[in-house]
Amino acid sequence: MSLEEYKGVFIFAQQVDNELSSIALELLGKAKSLAEDLDEKKVTAVLLGSDVKGLVDKLAEYGADRVIVVDDPALKDYRTEPYTHALASVIDEFKPEILLVGATAIGRDLGPRVSSRVHTGLTADCTSLDIGDFPLEPSPARETKHKQLLMTRPAFGGNTIATIACPDFRPQMATVRPGVMQKIDPIKGAKAEVVEFNPGFEENDCYTEILKIVKEASSVADIQAAKILVSGGRGVGSAENFKILDDLAEALGGTVSCSRAVVDSGWKPKDLQVGQTGKTVRPQLYFAIGISGAIQHVAGMEESDIIIAINKDENAPIFDVADYGVVGDLNKIVPALTKKIKEALAAKG
Repeated sequence: MSLEEYKGVFIFAQQVDNELSSIALELLGKAKSLAEDLDEKKVTAVLLGSDVKGLVDKLAEYGADRVIVVDDPALKDYRTEPYTHALASVIDEFKPEILLVGATAIGRDLGPRVSSRVHTGLTADCTSLDIGDFPLEPSPARETKHKQLLMTRPAFGGNTIATIACPDFRPQMATVRPGVMQKIDPIKGAKAEVVEFNPGFEENDCYTEILKIVKEASSVADIQAAKILVSGGRGVGSAENFKILDDLAEALGGTVSCSRAVVDSGWKPKDLQVGQTGKTVRPQLYFAIGISGAIQHVAGMEESDIIIAINKDENAPIFDVADYGVVGDLNKIVPALTKKIKEALAAKG
């Protein structure tokens, strides 16, 4: 493999039912930053699907300089084999140095298969991406390679953080957790170079047949889209006691979320979990109530605009990242805070 042949930062622009997934726009934002560090002029989005050319302009507005479109009826609905064939063929033809894929249900299926197909490595479920030297600690026994993609992810059940590189193969591939990277502000009217590419598709015994698609509306709130989150931990005490958090969230027009301990206790569903093994969130206001502040949780919410912590333990690590902290009994503080908020809103009319 000649590494010099591989140039540019690419992202897989996931779409479902001809609507771009938010993760595609988040990846474009990070790809722009990585491209600048590599002195690359273009960021390329790879768009797979059927009749998806209408999505190109939105990708351009969010940072794509070039969009490679593979448009074919075989790609109408996600199926592992045709999508793997399409993306692997794009890699073989255009030779990206870096390829980012969202760590969604689709991305977690597609990314590893593509990396195997093109004989490169993949770091899964990344929470941070940077350009730098590898190895991180210089060693006379090992050559230092510059401008490598340094991929950081939780390891050992979220108990430690690992930084991984792929210095000897290309592309450098990573799946990235939704909500971790930030979209750029859209540039209205921006246009991208469009490259149409189709490797051809032939049905084989690896192609699945979709008999029926059943869509179910989730009854659980999307905490990654919430501007205000009221998050509870083990210190809340019980599933029933989350009622006081529900009341506060309702008064604020926010959404309730939780820590891993709450999910492990069966008090709340995993879709509401914030942290390394849950979801990464960036609300404008984050309440951490009865949450100690373990690194696994903090990693999922530390980018919130304002963090307010309520905990009876004045030495709880959560106070190290909080903008405002209240030490005391949450069973007294939270209802009192809710009452004051309701009174203030009523006074405003």
